[in-house]
Amino acid sequence: MALCPPPDRTTNRPDTQRPHSPPDAPGRRRLPIAAADLSASISVFLIALPLSLGIALATGAPLQAGLVAAAVGGLVAGRIGGAPLQVSGPAAGLTVVTAELIQLYGWRTTCAITVLAGLAQLGLAALRVARSALAVSPAIVHGMLAGIGVTIAVAQLHIVLGGTPQMSTLDNVLGLPAQLAAHHPAALSISALTVAVLLIWPRLPGRAGRFVRKLPGALVAVAAATALAAFAGLAVPRVDLPSWSSHALPGLPEGPVLGIAAGVLTITLVTSVQSLLSAVAVDKLVAARADNGGSGGQGPTVPRSRLDRELAGQGAANVVSGALGGLPVAGVAVRSVANVSAGAVSRNSTMLHGLWIVLAALLFVPVLDLIPLPALAALVMVVGIQMVSITHIRTVTRHREILVYAVTLSGVVLVGILEGVALGIAVAVAVAMHRLAKTRITRAERDGRHLVRVRGQLTFLAVPRLSRALHQLPPGAHVVVELDGSFMDHAAYETLRDWQASCIRHGGEVEITGPAGARITEPDSASHACCRPWTPWRNHHCGEAHAADETRRPTGHQLASGIGKFQRNTAPLVRDELARLAREGQRPSQLFLTCADSRLVTSMITSSGPGDLFTVRNVGNLVPLPGEESGDDSVAAAIEYAVEVLRVQSITVCGHSGCGAMQALLNSTPGADAPQSPLRRWLRHGRPSLERMGSRRHTWARISGRLPADAVEQLCLTNVVQQLEHLRAYESVARRLAEGTLTLHGMYFHVGEAQAYLLAGPDEQHRYDDVFDLVPPSIASADDRADATGSRGGPAGARTGAPVDVLSGALSGSLADALAAPSTDPSTAPSTAASAAPSAAPSADAPAEGGSRIATAGDRLAPTMIKNRTRARAS
Repeated sequence: MALCPPPDRTTNRPDTQRPHSPPDAPGRRRLPIAAADLSASISVFLIALPLSLGIALATGAPLQAGLVAAAVGGLVAGRIGGAPLQVSGPAAGLTVVTAELIQLYGWRTTCAITVLAGLAQLGLAALRVARSALAVSPAIVHGMLAGIGVTIAVAQLHIVLGGTPQMSTLDNVLGLPAQLAAHHPAALSISALTVAVLLIWPRLPGRAGRFVRKLPGALVAVAAATALAAFAGLAVPRVDLPSWSSHALPGLPEGPVLGIAAGVLTITLVTSVQSLLSAVAVDKLVAARADNGGSGGQGPTVPRSRLDRELAGQGAANVVSGALGGLPVAGVAVRSVANVSAGAVSRNSTMLHGLWIVLAALLFVPVLDLIPLPALAALVMVVGIQMVSITHIRTVTRHREILVYAVTLSGVVLVGILEGVALGIAVAVAVAMHRLAKTRITRAERDGRHLVRVRGQLTFLAVPRLSRALHQLPPGAHVVVELDGSFMDHAAYETLRDWQASCIRHGGEVEITGPAGARITEPDSASHACCRPWTPWRNHHCGEAHAADETRRPTGHQLASGIGKFQRNTAPLVRDELARLAREGQRPSQLFLTCADSRLVTSMITSSGPGDLFTVRNVGNLVPLPGEESGDDSVAAAIEYAVEVLRVQSITVCGHSGCGAMQALLNSTPGADAPQSPLRRWLRHGRPSLERMGSRRHTWARISGRLPADAVEQLCLTNVVQQLEHLRAYESVARRLAEGTLTLHGMYFHVGEAQAYLLAGPDEQHRYDDVFDLVPPSIASADDRADATGSRGGPAGARTGAPVDVLSGALSGSLADALAAPSTDPSTAPSTAASAAPSAAPSADAPAEGGSRIATAGDRLAPTMIKNRTRARAS
């Protein structure tokens, strides 16, 4: 076969191959549409068909216009748009503005306005300003949609009662009493049945209810109303789709230029904002579906929305829809949610739904003509009511934006969409300015101390009142200034600092605290910028006179000084958490076994805190085999306690570059005559690692993408793999692994590069690939976290990722960049030195799974290193 590797080349293939299919037979082609897309398109079609007719009815446009917009939204926006799973079509949010344009300028001019709005959207997409639409306050957007919903519901209520709606919402409200007195029983009964089915259908209980709920409630409600009207012979107006040959197409705009321009602006604004917000919501739904193991996690990956492309797709759809005599098109949340929930995996579902609309409009006209108009009006009325979301009201109330929401809603209902949105923006700006300028300053005296509380943002507007309050304090007083705000500008900062210096000069004492009483310290000066919590003692000179000799060593004084700094700076921050751990006891998520080397700060490289890691440190991060510790059972006791008592979820063995223990192993001379010091007796537990590195039966441990720098790094990597094998020999560890409640992980930390590497996980036979992969500075994915916690079924599920969030979050942390101190680590030598290492390459007859993950440089150097290693063994 052409794809087989050459016989003389070492390859590394996983034991579990990815499933593949046999080649297709000649003349047989695979269907390019996934079954999930096909079923999802049918579900969306069944929802979109009655809604499109209902929205067209509510706007006063020809009923075919709703079908045209639905078909164009599916085919054009679905193909061109940047949100693959978003469904576009006639939207309820455009009902009010479209109805007003039809009343003012007629249907043909409204179609021309739709075309112009589409061109405007294409222009905005070319300018790449789509994301700026998301800068609008959510309270304004929700208030606009709620106002549109109220307008729709009030207008459609007249049709539900058998009457005709008026032009304005206020007229519709005033005309409701007369309409209720002169209602039509037939229309009311059809509408009541439709509303009842819409409300009851999602709440059907039991297994049968779950089965029948697969049919959309909108379709069932309209079908039930149609059946009632047909069998009972009710005299109600019905859908009347005229011949497509007489369908009205757009004409040249007729009317005042400013009025038409306002209409274009309104449609552009509403369609763009609604479509972009809907696209962002669809992204969240797709991500949630993938995290929950839905079809998004098993099928093809759905890309995130490209908002500028989505805006261009909506513009193209509006141009085509307007040119074909259709309603304005926008992304619709209801249909998009149904598409994602039905398991769609690509844009094919959206496009297919448009195709089904076209077929229905051409072939099912006799069936559509049976639908009673009150049923469609009731359907749109319910949609309008649902646009006033209680969840949105609670959200804006919690964020203190209810005033913006209420003003926008009222403006849209009473004045119009553009005017209502403008009012909402004006109120939002006023509220923001009020919050920025509102600052409450109070004074109190307690226990001989003067307390000055500052509530709110501290800007130049509050400087006069702050200065007056501070200078009214008596000289030499003990003052506590409590700042409860998130912003302080330069003018306020200068005022506060100058007063503080003056107060201290006059014998006073000043404390500046936050809202919880935590003391706010003065920022370090530029000369002290090097000092951070992770800076070694020898580099801490802040405020201390130090000798010119830079080689001075830390003394016991520095230990006491470091403890004092902890008590002053860190202890107040962690005291509550440590108190909780003292009450509840420790519950670490993993056992972290690493070397005693002083350069390895485990809490720093794992971004962990108190109670996260059960740490065991020894020289060489060794795990003696059971029964071989000769009187020192400390490591075995720690393993048993962590696995049996603490029930940790994972164990990580962490080696590091430049390990002195590994250097000592390489330089050791085994034999009975060698002096047996305590260090030599302990290092004998590392001899299996040395033997593994020189064995032909094991794969060469290495870092992905490069060769080991020297023999010491080779042994450091091999030692991590060997100690993981030693762990499996412990009875408690083996039992937990068999139960699937424990995972093992290997880690290598390069000190000179401040870079962590994770060992590729074991396969089903618990053999390691012996390749350490670089951990990039990024947040761990949900799949990595699932693997880490063992939720995928034990060792086989731990193929990728860090053991737990503590480890994965740490390796992507920002502290790694701060470790830029010079290092004498021998492993920082260039990788080309590896060719001279006598035991740093795999054997020529190594197993097939070793060696293929080395990059091009490794491919060039590997033959030389294999020869060197073979010569060393021969000698």
